[in-house]
Amino acid sequence: MFKQFAKPTAKSVSNVVELSPALSPDSQRAHFVEDQPDSDLLARLELKTRLHEVLLERLNLAVIDKVEPEELHREVSSVVSQVLAEEKRPMRGEDVRNLVNELLDEILGYGPLEPLLADPTISDILVNSYRSVYVERAGVLEKSRVRFRDERHLMRIIDKIVSRVGRRVDESQPWVDARLEDGSRFNAIIRPCAIDGPSVSIRKFAKMPYTMERLIECGALSHSAAGFLKALVQARLNVLISGGTGSGKTTMLNAMSSYIGGRERIVTIEDAAELQLQQEHVVRLETRPPSPSGTGNVTQRDLVRNALRMRPDRIIVGEVRGAEAFDMLQAMNTGHEGSMTTVHANSPRDALMRVEQMVTMTGIDLPVQSIRGNVVSALNIVLQLSRLSDGRRRVLAISEITGMEGNTITMQDIFVFLRGGIVNGEVQGEFVPTGIRPQCYGRLVSAGVELPAETFVRKGVMV
Repeated sequence: MFKQFAKPTAKSVSNVVELSPALSPDSQRAHFVEDQPDSDLLARLELKTRLHEVLLERLNLAVIDKVEPEELHREVSSVVSQVLAEEKRPMRGEDVRNLVNELLDEILGYGPLEPLLADPTISDILVNSYRSVYVERAGVLEKSRVRFRDERHLMRIIDKIVSRVGRRVDESQPWVDARLEDGSRFNAIIRPCAIDGPSVSIRKFAKMPYTMERLIECGALSHSAAGFLKALVQARLNVLISGGTGSGKTTMLNAMSSYIGGRERIVTIEDAAELQLQQEHVVRLETRPPSPSGTGNVTQRDLVRNALRMRPDRIIVGEVRGAEAFDMLQAMNTGHEGSMTTVHANSPRDALMRVEQMVTMTGIDLPVQSIRGNVVSALNIVLQLSRLSDGRRRVLAISEITGMEGNTITMQDIFVFLRGGIVNGEVQGEFVPTGIRPQCYGRLVSAGVELPAETFVRKGVMV
């Protein structure tokens, strides 16, 4: 059995995972096994372990990706049926099919993670240990009955993921950031830093990127605010998107970037590529960690400096975290208008303070007034996002940087989210204009961008 794998007859390499029934809804439910008691679940894991070992002995892994999916599925089914018969362990046909699909996931994919990755309702997968897996749906965390066989099983899946993207994780480098084939963000940390064993966090991204229209439908912001953001991008103002972890910064950056014209050259810079820009003229750059010998490290600051030599019209940095903030500000001040980036912060003013702190990480002794002057001349708008207690992601404020008074950066809110109470677990509120016309309005007009007069009107009054 499996002898034909030594000389594959397939004329082309097939994507077994996509064509396999392992991604069917029935298979996804089988992986959760929510209706099975723990004893049955453990017995099933033991059976799957034995079957997996038998398959590894008989499979030629070097050519398995060249085998037709139907043929592989047929042979795996044959082995499963044979082992069950030898053990005199009868199973329903549906259970056998689910077991075969899970084994295919182990061989070709990421094992127990496969159904979670295939489920479009799941946005985050959080593996606390091999026995504890949580998922997030619609902003709410829930525990899954998915589990790994043991710690070695979880480590094998982690190694498979990081090796496919050219990264590594071991005792000398016990954490890793990477991305999956579909762009999902992956982070893993192992012993000795992870006391209770390996931990995995996966932030999934929708196969269809969120558009501004979808964000409006979800209640993240209003139509008038979305029109203002579109005008800012078209008029080439520099925007800083601020928010906490999971607040939707990258989603908003993707949505706003859709307004960039097709004739502009865009260079994106990220630690782990996750932006999904729709334009054709895009150059994507990604950092590289050091090799085991400690050489070959490429930082975001290196990439920002190199991007300046690539004739970009706009530079988009996925997230500024360190000294690259200084080079990003310099780029915005030297002809690369319309650039955008994100930062972790809880308010617009905190965001500016964080940028200021990151500039000082360059080691250059600059006066505070000089740093803040650079921030004011480079950035025009700060967009503040947050994930509220009900799990929904909203824009809390769109603030304009207006100048400096002494050593203090002055700002004014153009749109704000007025929060109400909580009804049935949902945060109530309304996203409204403050009634203040932004100072940049003249720049929008001179750029040929027209906005309705009522965009900034609140209750019939505009300042």
